[in-house]
Amino acid sequence: MTDDASCTWSVVVPVKVLARAKSRLTPLAGPRRPELALALAADTVAAVVACGEVGQVIVVTDDPVAARELSALGATVVPDAPGNGLNAALVHGADCAASRWPGSATAALSADLPALRPGEIGRALRAAAAWPEAFVPDMPGAGTTLYTAAPAAAFRPRFGAGSRRRHADGGAAELAIDGIAGLRRDVDTPGDLRDAMRLGLGPRTGALAAELLGR
Repeated sequence: MTDDASCTWSVVVPVKVLARAKSRLTPLAGPRRPELALALAADTVAAVVACGEVGQVIVVTDDPVAARELSALGATVVPDAPGNGLNAALVHGADCAASRWPGSATAALSADLPALRPGEIGRALRAAAAWPEAFVPDMPGAGTTLYTAAPAAAFRPRFGAGSRRRHADGGAAELAIDGIAGLRRDVDTPGDLRDAMRLGLGPRTGALAAELLGR
């Protein structure tokens, strides 16, 4: 554990080019899938921007529409200069954050958490500050929605299939926290979206989901 359980955070959020994002939502969203992917990201970013523990949100994306809209929400947008997959994009975002805001702790967050609340991410970050590296598993239990590194720790995200085990095997502490269902409920499938709806969706995703799901 680290000595200081309070710090300011830079949160890195990777956003795919919208035309290629969330392919498993095609049966539900059809041609509106890019719109839905952007809604998921916008509600996620809005929740993080509103969190008091977060100093800055860095969005890594090459999509001009996402860049414009997420910047308007208060995020700093940087291009995916490596162009070499999710973890490389996260490291690039973390490097950009370290150069602009040295001394901050760094977190990587999934961009598809439409039921996330500012208090949930705040609660997780406060707990994570006690560890050099930490993570929050997703709702199914095999993946990861949040990975964190303290200011003096190496930033080593291991997102992708089986990331919960890879983060744990790499020495990151798994955070077992009550009351963070929105932080754990990422959305990849229509069933995931229905589950997130039961938790309470953010406004962008909520309006679109109501149309797509006929509610």
